[in-house]
Amino acid sequence: MTSHTSPSLTDALAAGTVVLDGGMSNQLESAGHDLSDELWSARLLAERPEAVTEAHLAYYLAGASVAITSSYQATFEGFGKRGIGREEAARLLGLSVELAREAAGKARGAGVSRPLWVAASVGPYGAMLADGSEYRGRYGLGVDELERFHRPRMEVLAAAAPDVLALETVPDADEAAALLRAVRGLGVPAWLSYTVEGTRTRAGQPLEEAFGLAADADEVIAVGVNCCAPEDVPGAVEIAARVTGKPVVVYPNSGEAWDARARAWRGRTTFGAGQVRAWREAGARLIGGCCRVGPEAITGIAGTLAA
Repeated sequence: MTSHTSPSLTDALAAGTVVLDGGMSNQLESAGHDLSDELWSARLLAERPEAVTEAHLAYYLAGASVAITSSYQATFEGFGKRGIGREEAARLLGLSVELAREAAGKARGAGVSRPLWVAASVGPYGAMLADGSEYRGRYGLGVDELERFHRPRMEVLAAAAPDVLALETVPDADEAAALLRAVRGLGVPAWLSYTVEGTRTRAGQPLEEAFGLAADADEVIAVGVNCCAPEDVPGAVEIAARVTGKPVVVYPNSGEAWDARARAWRGRTTFGAGQVRAWREAGARLIGGCCRVGPEAITGIAGTLAA
């Protein structure tokens, strides 16, 4: 099913605010799936695709209008390490988009009448390494090498006809430059979303500079931040809106901190639907949640934005 919704996501962002989904991994884990694996949620594309559809459906039913596919960790290299060849890896990447479309069809069948879109997730190079380096950047690779890594996967995802590519959790402006090159000519719009600390990328570049890279990229329909603390959102939204003039995308974590050694979340949630109004006033147009933000929180965001 590849029926494209009208209006386009670009038009919808020009007209108002659009609700994104929440964390894929926490939704799958709460349904009882074990993700303690280097492929993370991408493993279920091969083993339990119906579980991925159900997770997307939960978010559409909760009030999200955009589902982000489970391809964040899905790379030819990552699959290759598990003995999955290029042809099968390409099929799984395409399947990630199909499953989200299938969930949209099920949501329609359940009475959801608003437009629903699918964003194909393109995670950073560090996600494939599965060692936490997506939160540091600086992989020791140049822009050309990073472009060569990203482009084949992005071509396969684009061929599956998502509504938008989510170039997300990008820790480093160099990697953003590579992604912006790789997205050219694919015929699918994209959003570019950094993971940040304060007003800098995780690799330490000022956000003015990082967002500036996307200012003149016609393919990019929104810029912003994800997988960061909710407290880092307001400053980033202001800079993104000012530097690019584009709609801003924000989907922070719950506010808990990831303990890489223990592979567990620590601390308490600081994410609340009340913050959403301030983000919207600062220029945010695509608003949702990342790690540890579940369907209930998305319902809260949708309600706040509709009020």
